[in-house]
Amino acid sequence: MEKVTQLLGEVNVEEHKQEKNYKNLLGKFGSLFALIILMIVLTFLSDKFLTVTNLMNIARQSTINALLALGMLLPILTAGIDLSVGSILAVSIMVMGVVSVTMGMHPILGILVCLLVGAGFGLLNGVLLTKLRLPHPFISTLGTMNIARGLALIITGAAPIAGFPYMIQYFGSEYVGPIPVSFVVVLVIYFIFHIFLTRSQTGRYIYAIGGNKEAARLSGINVDRVLIIVYTLSGLMAGLAGLMMVGRVNSAFPLAGSGYELDAIAAVIIGGASFFGGVGTVWGTLVGVLIIAVLRNGLNLLNVSADLQMAVIGVVIIVAVFVDVLRQRRSKASS
Repeated sequence: MEKVTQLLGEVNVEEHKQEKNYKNLLGKFGSLFALIILMIVLTFLSDKFLTVTNLMNIARQSTINALLALGMLLPILTAGIDLSVGSILAVSIMVMGVVSVTMGMHPILGILVCLLVGAGFGLLNGVLLTKLRLPHPFISTLGTMNIARGLALIITGAAPIAGFPYMIQYFGSEYVGPIPVSFVVVLVIYFIFHIFLTRSQTGRYIYAIGGNKEAARLSGINVDRVLIIVYTLSGLMAGLAGLMMVGRVNSAFPLAGSGYELDAIAAVIIGGASFFGGVGTVWGTLVGVLIIAVLRNGLNLLNVSADLQMAVIGVVIIVAVFVDVLRQRRSKASS
């Protein structure tokens, strides 16, 4: 009898392990499975979807959100958020337009100014959050969102700037074979951030702060310094996304990037990151970006109206957040 009981116990343990492994697999690759299923469905619904031209079009269209989402991943990993990325994108490209078009200075200087303005506003977000001890980054980034948008409108009196030099247009408009240069840049930047988050000490600190901010502080981590780095990098990615946008449309306008922060947040959460912090990966974020891009592209091919597309994306976001909440409840229950 004891042997039978022991055997049943071993079977239950093995089943529990298999169930846990299945949940871990689903948690790691769930968004990738969803992307594959979505692409299979759209392939059957439209014969124009699975073509090289269309797939490269999706890659090109996804680059701006990919860079914004990568920057957004860092604050979300620390249980924060950055609402200002769309406005930072706008003010960055307007300053670049003044420098490289209106003032006629060298394009490299214009590119550097674009990235520095983005990083500077990100640094401001980090300093406001850590030095003023504001209760949540929602408040500091909401303030800088309005400051940056206002400056973008003031710089040229709300007038757009067009006619950028070829060197600036190159990153958003040219191709390496059939592959957009902008998407190549995205892959390189994502690889760098993957190494940063998984191999560097600061990357490990970012996850630690998201897991338990107070415990991280008590363990000797300089939380304020890490948060300043996080928001500076988020702003830098917004500036880089602006550079890609200008390359695509050959113009800068002060209302650029309006609402883009919402798509970036959605991509990060759909990609498996958690609003509660400490959970999320670079490649999961890229998958989340591609899910949104593929879904929008597929709905366009199916002649679905833009209004209905917004509703569909909204449903996807709600489902992703609901899954995140369920995951948190299960993790707490198991612990």
